[in-house]
Amino acid sequence: MDQRIINLFDEYTHAPLTRKEFLDRLGKLAGGTALALAALAVLEPGYAQAATIVPENDELAAEEVNWIGDGAAMRGYLVHPKGRKKRGAVVVIHENRGLTPHIKDVTRRVAQAGYLALGVDALSPFGGTPADEDKGRELIGQLDKAKNLNNYLRALDYLRARPDCNGRTGAVGFCWGGAMANQLAVHAPKLDAAVAYYGSQPKSEDVPSIKAALLLHYGGLDERVNAGIPAYEAALKAAATKYELFVYEGANHAFNNDTSPARYNAEVAKLAWDRTLRLFKEKLG
Repeated sequence: MDQRIINLFDEYTHAPLTRKEFLDRLGKLAGGTALALAALAVLEPGYAQAATIVPENDELAAEEVNWIGDGAAMRGYLVHPKGRKKRGAVVVIHENRGLTPHIKDVTRRVAQAGYLALGVDALSPFGGTPADEDKGRELIGQLDKAKNLNNYLRALDYLRARPDCNGRTGAVGFCWGGAMANQLAVHAPKLDAAVAYYGSQPKSEDVPSIKAALLLHYGGLDERVNAGIPAYEAALKAAATKYELFVYEGANHAFNNDTSPARYNAEVAKLAWDRTLRLFKEKLG
């Protein structure tokens, strides 16, 4: 697909473009309405087709859980392998449209690897993630940043307090969630590991607060997010923070999202996921 179309979709999903503006510009780039709709079919998510672990799974137990957040009752999707065992716990942080079926699938992938996996619904203060993704993106922009951070910090507290947690915690986030994973690394001194997929970087002056081991994944074509890499890496080196940083050449933003065929990169996604699980095994048990 024309990289300009992929870049336009990235602008639409991260900037205040209305759907009409997006479709008008897409039509001009694609060469007509019919071709624009064909392009849209491989840009927008197809959740059912891309689910890798079905919700009804004989090996996993899943439930909806709640905890008290900062001024709101928080909801989450908790999944873990069946059987009694103390496990490391991982907060799974969604993209900028909420706790979608794709992120629930990712949560099941983390659980299948042997962990307590909690997909937090950051939009709980608004009643939860809506089915309309445009509405979800709109609500993400209305979250109070300080309260939202506290809601995730309390999610980590909730996991550590569970009798089936071994006390070690990690976080993995994607896009908006990648930025949140970086923020949790800054603000959660007990966090053992943080993995950020194509997430914006914290302020350089905040980096010395990071105690967790970091794993940072970026798509080589993601110029918008990658602009922040040099300052972040310089601050990490200056603070002697343990980190690994990978820029995958030829990969787009959201290369891990297998519900969006135009941006998904199966080879890169597998490599990044293997590295993610390797860090969790090292730090969470």
